[in-house]
Amino acid sequence: MECPFCHQDKDKVVDSRASGAAIRRRRECLECGRRYTTYERAESGLRLRVIKKDGTTREAYDRAKVRRGVTLALHKRPVPTERLDAILQEIEDELTSTYDLEIPSRAIGDLVMKKLRREDQVAFVRFASVYRDFKDISEFVDEVKPMLSQRTDRLRETNGPAGPEESGPTGGD
Repeated sequence: MECPFCHQDKDKVVDSRASGAAIRRRRECLECGRRYTTYERAESGLRLRVIKKDGTTREAYDRAKVRRGVTLALHKRPVPTERLDAILQEIEDELTSTYDLEIPSRAIGDLVMKKLRREDQVAFVRFASVYRDFKDISEFVDEVKPMLSQRTDRLRETNGPAGPEESGPTGGD
């Protein structure tokens, strides 16, 4: 394995563990001493094809493309890289269990939105704003409204029903 830092081909594996359908390996370069992580996945004989929005164009499924989109949505959000990898694996697992050879691009985008909605609402909004290609603010608000009402419902459950406002100290009667 080539070191991503010094590009030498001398390393040793210092840790291996299962990570979903992949094996995560921590490696140490014997030349520069830096550590890095690699993932090994079994290559399936089945090559998934993505049916683009126009309905006629098809291209090979590209995990890196999905990863870029999710990474951009999660930029500067408190989601660790390990969780990002797990989300990507969940998406792929669901796609391969639902579709045989061809996947509509819309199914990929919808699944990414579903996962991001559960993981990080800011990331969800970021991804949705690009993926759904909102024409105006009202379309954006319509997409976010259900999340806001769910949040309000959860706050009510946590804090109990809203009663009459209690007055705070006013300095004396």
